[in-house]
Amino acid sequence: MPLELELIPPRTRVEANGDGRKLDVSSSQTRTFLCTLEITDQIEQESLDISIWGSADGENWGSKPILKLPQRFYRGETRAVLDLSLLPEVKFIRAKWELNRWGRVAPLPMFVIGLHLTEVAAMPRRMPAERVGAEK
Repeated sequence: MPLELELIPPRTRVEANGDGRKLDVSSSQTRTFLCTLEITDQIEQESLDISIWGSADGENWGSKPILKLPQRFYRGETRAVLDLSLLPEVKFIRAKWELNRWGRVAPLPMFVIGLHLTEVAAMPRRMPAERVGAEK
């Protein structure tokens, strides 16, 4: 049974920068996940940056994310693959979000979001000569 994780529960309203709760991924068989970010509401003149951070102990999260999703401005769905197979030390993950607002009016930035991860088959490893278009 594939592992299903809610890094940010659906319909979570965010109005300031923040971190999600840590989730244990040590039981994952493939250590590869399809990440689906869904934005269901937002106001204009703002941006959302979502990143995923990894930790060996659930306390120390390092200085760089293990995945950064493309910056978003509007409602919709964004997908990315998180491959932890080359990071065997990572036992826990969590999401981090950063909001930015510009313009003349003063409301707080606001997005309604969710970030769901579904374990998928491991990404195939290819030798350099096996890449598309490579000569043999």
